[in-house]
Amino acid sequence: MFDIACAFIGITILMPVFLCISLAVIINSGFPVFYLQSRVGKNNRDFKLFKFRTMHSGADKKGLLTVGGRDPRITAVGYYLRKYKLDELPQLFNVLIGNMSLVGPRPEVRKYVELYSDEQKKVLLVKPGITDPASLKFIHENDLLAASPDPEKTYIEEIMPEKLAINREYIQHHGLGMDLRIIFATLKKIVS
Repeated sequence: MFDIACAFIGITILMPVFLCISLAVIINSGFPVFYLQSRVGKNNRDFKLFKFRTMHSGADKKGLLTVGGRDPRITAVGYYLRKYKLDELPQLFNVLIGNMSLVGPRPEVRKYVELYSDEQKKVLLVKPGITDPASLKFIHENDLLAASPDPEKTYIEEIMPEKLAINREYIQHHGLGMDLRIIFATLKKIVS
Protein backbone atom coordinates (compact mmCIF):
# COMPACT_ATOMS: atom_id res chain seq x y z
CA MET A 1 0.00 0.00 0.00
CA PHE A 2 2.88 2.37 0.83
CA ASP A 3 4.45 1.76 -2.60
CA ILE A 4 1.20 2.24 -4.50
CA ALA A 5 0.26 5.40 -2.56
CA CYS A 6 3.72 6.93 -3.05
CA ALA A 7 3.79 6.01 -6.75
CA PHE A 8 0.36 7.54 -7.33
CA ILE A 9 1.26 10.74 -5.47
CA GLY A 10 4.65 10.89 -7.21
CA ILE A 11 3.15 10.49 -10.68
CA THR A 12 0.50 13.13 -9.95
CA ILE A 13 2.99 15.68 -8.62
CA LEU A 14 5.62 14.95 -11.27
CA MET A 15 3.26 14.99 -14.28
CA PRO A 16 4.54 18.43 -15.44
CA VAL A 17 8.11 17.08 -15.20
CA PHE A 18 7.08 14.00 -17.22
CA LEU A 19 5.61 16.25 -19.90
CA CYS A 20 8.70 18.51 -20.05
CA ILE A 21 11.06 15.52 -20.27
CA SER A 22 8.88 13.91 -22.95
CA LEU A 23 8.99 17.10 -25.00
CA ALA A 24 12.78 17.37 -24.58
CA VAL A 25 13.26 13.76 -25.75
CA ILE A 26 11.03 14.32 -28.80
CA ILE A 27 12.79 17.57 -29.78
CA ASN A 28 16.25 16.07 -29.28
CA SER A 29 15.84 12.64 -30.87
CA GLY A 30 12.24 12.05 -31.89
CA PHE A 31 10.00 9.20 -30.87
CA PRO A 32 9.60 6.98 -28.93
CA VAL A 33 9.72 8.86 -25.63
CA PHE A 34 9.83 5.74 -23.49
CA TYR A 35 12.15 2.78 -23.59
CA LEU A 36 10.71 -0.53 -22.44
CA GLN A 37 13.26 -3.17 -21.53
CA SER A 38 12.60 -6.72 -20.47
CA ARG A 39 13.93 -7.27 -16.94
CA VAL A 40 13.67 -10.13 -14.48
CA GLY A 41 11.43 -9.56 -11.48
CA LYS A 42 10.01 -11.41 -8.51
CA ASN A 43 9.90 -15.20 -8.85
CA ASN A 44 12.21 -15.04 -11.88
CA ARG A 45 9.45 -13.62 -14.11
CA ASP A 46 10.15 -11.18 -16.91
CA PHE A 47 8.40 -7.82 -17.02
CA LYS A 48 8.74 -4.59 -18.99
CA LEU A 49 10.64 -1.84 -17.17
CA PHE A 50 9.70 1.74 -18.14
CA LYS A 51 12.34 4.43 -18.67
CA PHE A 52 12.63 7.64 -20.58
CA ARG A 53 14.62 6.85 -23.71
CA THR A 54 18.17 8.18 -23.32
CA MET A 55 19.83 6.46 -26.27
CA HIS A 56 19.37 6.58 -29.99
CA SER A 57 16.80 4.04 -31.22
CA GLY A 58 18.27 0.56 -31.60
CA ALA A 59 21.34 1.36 -29.46
CA ASP A 60 20.66 -1.57 -27.13
CA LYS A 61 21.59 -3.91 -29.99
CA LYS A 62 25.18 -2.67 -29.59
CA GLY A 63 25.42 -3.86 -25.97
CA LEU A 64 23.44 -3.87 -22.74
CA LEU A 65 25.98 -2.10 -20.53
CA THR A 66 26.38 1.66 -20.63
CA VAL A 67 30.04 2.57 -20.50
CA GLY A 68 30.70 6.04 -19.12
CA GLY A 69 28.54 9.13 -19.16
CA ARG A 70 29.61 9.95 -22.71
CA ASP A 71 28.76 6.61 -24.30
CA PRO A 72 28.22 7.63 -27.97
CA ARG A 73 24.85 5.86 -28.01
CA ILE A 74 23.47 8.34 -25.44
CA THR A 75 21.57 11.37 -26.78
CA ALA A 76 22.36 14.93 -25.64
CA VAL A 77 19.20 15.07 -23.51
CA GLY A 78 19.78 11.48 -22.41
CA TYR A 79 23.11 12.44 -20.85
CA TYR A 80 21.38 14.79 -18.39
CA LEU A 81 18.46 12.46 -17.77
CA ARG A 82 20.94 9.73 -16.78
CA LYS A 83 23.17 12.07 -14.78
CA TYR A 84 20.27 13.10 -12.54
CA LYS A 85 18.53 9.70 -12.74
CA LEU A 86 15.45 11.33 -14.29
CA ASP A 87 15.26 8.53 -16.86
CA GLU A 88 14.16 6.28 -13.98
CA LEU A 89 11.02 8.30 -13.10
CA PRO A 90 8.66 6.25 -15.33
CA GLN A 91 9.37 3.27 -13.08
CA LEU A 92 6.78 4.80 -10.77
CA PHE A 93 4.32 3.28 -13.27
CA ASN A 94 5.95 -0.12 -12.69
CA VAL A 95 5.37 0.39 -8.95
CA LEU A 96 1.75 1.39 -9.57
CA ILE A 97 1.20 -1.69 -11.76
CA GLY A 98 2.70 -3.85 -9.01
CA ASN A 99 5.73 -5.43 -10.68
CA MET A 100 8.19 -3.20 -8.79
CA SER A 101 8.60 -1.63 -5.37
CA LEU A 102 10.15 1.72 -4.47
CA VAL A 103 13.00 -0.11 -2.72
CA GLY A 104 14.28 -3.56 -3.62
CA PRO A 105 17.07 -5.19 -5.61
CA ARG A 106 17.41 -3.48 -8.99
CA PRO A 107 16.00 -5.72 -11.72
CA GLU A 108 18.55 -7.22 -14.07
CA VAL A 109 18.31 -8.30 -17.70
CA ARG A 110 17.88 -12.04 -18.35
CA LYS A 111 21.38 -12.38 -19.83
CA TYR A 112 22.99 -11.61 -16.48
CA VAL A 113 20.41 -13.38 -14.30
CA GLU A 114 21.33 -16.59 -16.13
CA LEU A 115 24.79 -16.24 -14.56
CA TYR A 116 23.46 -16.09 -10.95
CA SER A 117 24.31 -18.89 -8.55
CA ASP A 118 21.46 -20.52 -6.60
CA GLU A 119 22.38 -18.36 -3.62
CA GLN A 120 22.36 -15.18 -5.72
CA LYS A 121 18.93 -16.07 -7.14
CA LYS A 122 17.47 -15.37 -3.68
CA VAL A 123 17.25 -11.71 -4.72
CA LEU A 124 14.45 -12.85 -7.05
CA LEU A 125 12.26 -13.80 -4.07
CA VAL A 126 11.22 -10.16 -3.58
CA LYS A 127 9.95 -7.42 -5.88
CA PRO A 128 12.70 -5.45 -7.57
CA GLY A 129 12.94 -1.77 -6.73
CA ILE A 130 13.68 1.62 -8.21
CA THR A 131 16.53 1.98 -5.73
CA ASP A 132 18.44 -0.26 -3.35
CA PRO A 133 21.56 -0.18 -1.17
CA ALA A 134 23.72 -1.49 -4.03
CA SER A 135 22.56 1.36 -6.28
CA LEU A 136 23.78 3.81 -3.65
CA LYS A 137 27.22 2.20 -3.52
CA PHE A 138 27.48 1.95 -7.31
CA ILE A 139 25.82 5.24 -8.23
CA HIS A 140 28.77 5.93 -10.57
CA GLU A 141 28.86 2.43 -12.06
CA ASN A 142 29.11 3.76 -15.62
CA ASP A 143 32.36 5.56 -14.77
CA LEU A 144 33.79 2.38 -13.21
CA LEU A 145 32.96 0.47 -16.37
CA ALA A 146 34.43 3.20 -18.57
CA ALA A 147 37.75 2.86 -16.71
CA SER A 148 37.87 -0.89 -17.31
CA PRO A 149 39.68 -2.46 -20.28
CA ASP A 150 36.89 -5.08 -20.39
CA PRO A 151 33.66 -3.52 -19.01
CA GLU A 152 31.52 -6.63 -19.35
CA LYS A 153 34.06 -8.81 -17.54
CA THR A 154 34.37 -6.19 -14.79
CA TYR A 155 30.59 -6.07 -14.43
CA ILE A 156 30.14 -9.86 -14.33
CA GLU A 157 33.12 -10.71 -12.13
CA GLU A 158 33.33 -7.73 -9.79
CA ILE A 159 30.34 -5.38 -9.73
CA MET A 160 27.44 -7.81 -10.14
CA PRO A 161 28.55 -10.23 -7.36
CA GLU A 162 29.04 -7.34 -4.92
CA LYS A 163 25.65 -5.84 -5.78
CA LEU A 164 23.99 -9.21 -5.25
CA ALA A 165 25.72 -9.69 -1.88
CA ILE A 166 24.59 -6.22 -0.74
CA ASN A 167 21.01 -6.93 -1.82
CA ARG A 168 20.89 -10.37 -0.18
CA GLU A 169 21.90 -8.63 3.06
CA TYR A 170 19.20 -5.99 2.49
CA ILE A 171 16.53 -8.67 1.98
CA GLN A 172 17.35 -10.22 5.36
CA HIS A 173 16.89 -6.94 7.24
CA HIS A 174 14.55 -4.76 5.20
CA GLY A 175 11.58 -2.93 6.63
CA LEU A 176 9.75 0.36 6.19
CA GLY A 177 12.27 2.32 8.28
CA MET A 178 15.22 1.02 6.29
CA ASP A 179 13.38 1.61 3.00
CA LEU A 180 12.69 5.24 3.93
CA ARG A 181 16.38 5.75 4.78
CA ILE A 182 17.37 4.28 1.40
CA ILE A 183 14.88 6.50 -0.45
CA PHE A 184 16.17 9.65 1.27
CA ALA A 185 19.81 8.62 0.79
CA THR A 186 19.10 8.06 -2.93
CA LEU A 187 17.49 11.48 -3.32
CA LYS A 188 20.40 13.10 -1.47
CA LYS A 189 22.99 11.42 -3.72
CA ILE A 190 21.13 12.41 -6.89
CA VAL A 191 20.95 16.10 -5.98
CA SER A 192 24.51 16.31 -4.63
